[in-house]
Amino acid sequence: MFTSAVITVSDMCFSGEREDASGPVIVSILEEAGYTVDYTATIPDERDIIEHELIKCADELDIALIITTGGTGFSTRDVTPEATISVCSKLTPGIPEAMRADSLKITNKAILSRAQAGIRDKALIINLPGSPKATRENLLAVLPALKHGLEILRGEASDCGE
Repeated sequence: MFTSAVITVSDMCFSGEREDASGPVIVSILEEAGYTVDYTATIPDERDIIEHELIKCADELDIALIITTGGTGFSTRDVTPEATISVCSKLTPGIPEAMRADSLKITNKAILSRAQAGIRDKALIINLPGSPKATRENLLAVLPALKHGLEILRGEASDCGE
């Protein structure tokens, strides 16, 4: 299967004021789906730090799937989507659209998510919300399709046909 990284973006988790509840949820789901989680980090809501971590995971560590949790809302400090967009060469709007559509069945607050997804070289980066419940729901909404996308991205499959 593919390598993955989980990056928790939270000032409070980074400072130790709150325990990271979402990162472990993502790790568990990914491992259960057959991914190896090669890297985890908890970082503050700082755009340059987020960008640095995403670039490190994609370029230096050659990780196939990079998942962030947190920083996708309306708070002034929420800059994960902007950091993601800035390091990606291509956006993959279908992924966050699918997550929001699935979440909208559960809560009308799904429309407030600013999550993004995109490609940097051979890495797929996906933003998830910071809540453990929303993180689980959003990841499970798109996880079944990711393997095929990663196979194409990593040159292991063709995108012709199904």
